[in-house]
Amino acid sequence: MPSPHRVVIVAFPGIELLDATGPAEVFSVATRVAGPGRPGYQVQIATPDGAPVATSAGVRLMADLSFAEVAGPIDTLLVSGAIDLVDGVVEPVIDRAVTEWLRQAAPRAGRTGSICAGAHLLAAAGLLDGRPATTHWLTAGRLAAEHPAVRVDADPIFIRDGRVWTCAGVTSGLDMALAMVAEDHGRELALGTARMMVMYVKRSGGQSQFSVPLSVQSSAAEEGERRNGDRIDELRRWIAEHPAEDLSLEALSARTHLSTRHLTRLFHQRTATTPAAYVEATRLEAARRLLADTGRSLPEVAAASGLGSVETLHRVFRRRLGTTPAEYRRRF
Repeated sequence: MPSPHRVVIVAFPGIELLDATGPAEVFSVATRVAGPGRPGYQVQIATPDGAPVATSAGVRLMADLSFAEVAGPIDTLLVSGAIDLVDGVVEPVIDRAVTEWLRQAAPRAGRTGSICAGAHLLAAAGLLDGRPATTHWLTAGRLAAEHPAVRVDADPIFIRDGRVWTCAGVTSGLDMALAMVAEDHGRELALGTARMMVMYVKRSGGQSQFSVPLSVQSSAAEEGERRNGDRIDELRRWIAEHPAEDLSLEALSARTHLSTRHLTRLFHQRTATTPAAYVEATRLEAARRLLADTGRSLPEVAAASGLGSVETLHRVFRRRLGTTPAEYRRRF
């Protein structure tokens, strides 16, 4: 029987626990579902010195080997991520020992992947230059700013570019691992693994990693700005709950008792986007949910999401997602 597929997961102090254990569990369950007579997976946790590491959850993760002990070929090399909260700002952790080792180890790996902020480590090692990549949406802007050679896309659950994979927030590591199982052993084993883990297997790579309300940032600082921010946040919630209503700037202005100019300024201050752009994004998200979760016709989806017509539905999907509503429905 062929040797098991070797998976080496890189861990270091402060990583998100699920970054390492999530993919490890997927590969372990896939091996059990495959049963005897099929090679399955051998998962190893590697740390810089071979010592256990404390994760962000406070749980200590045991190591199988140190970086120096990772000899021979690696079928899949995965890098966990870590984030810190510094003065209210999310900062990806860059461990220099990890990035230096990755430069040497990645060339002998069949494929290399990152989970969550692990993409920042791959980028720091120069392994994402010229490639599309994703990471947790909270640090995607930082990744793009610090590594302009990387084509950062903050939306997908995961991205595969040749033998390099990147994925979004922590739970997306399970989705990426399932996709790897499908690539290695076929979709049936991936489906069996998902069923065993009670996972929602339909989340394929191109699905959005965040909802519209999560994608905006608050910039309020002073008490007056906070009060205005609360007013804008209430308006955003109402927009999300009523996508088919009249959401023109004039209607929103009347609802908030603000002039259109003042509303636009406050909205941009609070969300870094315009009311019109936010409305369209909210309606697009509503359309995506209807396409994925219901059997409604395209005219019904267009009406219920507030996009109005099938023509507008197609235009927004093409411009924002690069696909058609029908193709999106087939995928998800």
